[in-house]
Amino acid sequence: MTSVTVSRTRPPESGRPRPLGRDFSRLWTAAAFSNLADGLGRTAVPLIATTLTRDPLLISLLGAAAFLPWLVFGVPAGVIVDRFDRRRVMALANSVRGAAAVGLAVLTVTGSLDIVWLLVGTLVFGFGETLFDNATNAIIPSVVERDQLDRANGRIQAAQITIDSFVAQPVAGVLFAVSLALPLWLGAAGYLVPIALALLLPLAAARSRASDVIGADQGDVVAGAVPEPLPAAPDVAVPAGEALRYLWRHRFLRALVVFTSVVGCAFAFAQAPTLLYFLDVHGVPEFAIGFVTAGVGVGALAGSLLAARMVARWGRGNVMWGANLAAAACMVAVGFAPGIVVAVIAYAGMAFAVSVWNVPWGALRQQIIPPALFGRTLGIIRTLTWGLFPVATILGGLVASIDLRLPFIAAGAVCLTATAVCTRLIRSASAQSSPAASE
Repeated sequence: MTSVTVSRTRPPESGRPRPLGRDFSRLWTAAAFSNLADGLGRTAVPLIATTLTRDPLLISLLGAAAFLPWLVFGVPAGVIVDRFDRRRVMALANSVRGAAAVGLAVLTVTGSLDIVWLLVGTLVFGFGETLFDNATNAIIPSVVERDQLDRANGRIQAAQITIDSFVAQPVAGVLFAVSLALPLWLGAAGYLVPIALALLLPLAAARSRASDVIGADQGDVVAGAVPEPLPAAPDVAVPAGEALRYLWRHRFLRALVVFTSVVGCAFAFAQAPTLLYFLDVHGVPEFAIGFVTAGVGVGALAGSLLAARMVARWGRGNVMWGANLAAAACMVAVGFAPGIVVAVIAYAGMAFAVSVWNVPWGALRQQIIPPALFGRTLGIIRTLTWGLFPVATILGGLVASIDLRLPFIAAGAVCLTATAVCTRLIRSASAQSSPAASE
């Protein structure tokens, strides 16, 4: 049995929800600017690639390269986040990504850019993402209360979607039409602001709390009434094996990670040909692709904003289960879409469902996993899930070489089957997320 007792939870209050606070605002702003830079690069790199090749397999390699760092560096990134000052980890990650964006821009301007350099740059962006995103997720429980986690995660994800879909991608498409390198230059500048904001976060965000005590056998967590934050302590060993043992012994979390890996690979498989799907199947011009993805972003943003309310009304497990069913149906609809309008609506529905899933899944991890193990455990989870995405993405690219619609149809069938098989597991998430969850 695994139980969690946390003293930071406040009783619910009537009326308006409590503000998330100044420290969360700083974290939110840092994540927002980082997402702006990510969005500019995420749109610019594949668009630049289409000027070099129209091969679906080569384009899918760029998508695979974005997730490959989670396979080879997800666990080490978690160890780093648990061992060192998380604020400085965020600052270092964005410094490296900014330098990579400048390098790609210079190569583009000088005419020296090729697919290999785009792959290298994408890998560097990915390695930085493992550190920045892991640290951001680990810091959230340090700056908000336990009953605010769903709302905080929803705000973070809403900012990501809003900036990525409605600002970065449309702007990147227009800038790309003006100059290939312009989105990269602006992306490099966007990485600078989060560096300063991360360093302004309070000491409590640096590492997990000193009073966290993790049971050797049961994985229990007991938090003191007034815990003191730990400063950075690079001389203290932080083995990943402890987090791996915790994850293995937690039957519910382990099973849900396996399910998430299967469904996540299905999404990666389906999305491999997305850019070429809109460009070649539906005839969208390159400069307008950002506006198409902005339409898709409407669904993703709505899901992020509504997820916490849906969880409060219907329960976390029911919402997560329904989100997967809706995502599967929408994926199939994308594959059969007869025109651009239906394709965008179906894709937006899929994005809505994915966002609805992501918010409670993130809050669930933050409530279940002990703070002292969070960085390492999240690193392991994302290694087991996102680390498999490169393989799925490449397979999706191969299938897309036959028909650009086929990956969406096949992935929707896999997602629907996995959700049906794991119905009981997913719907039990509500019980697991309580302050005294048990297996």
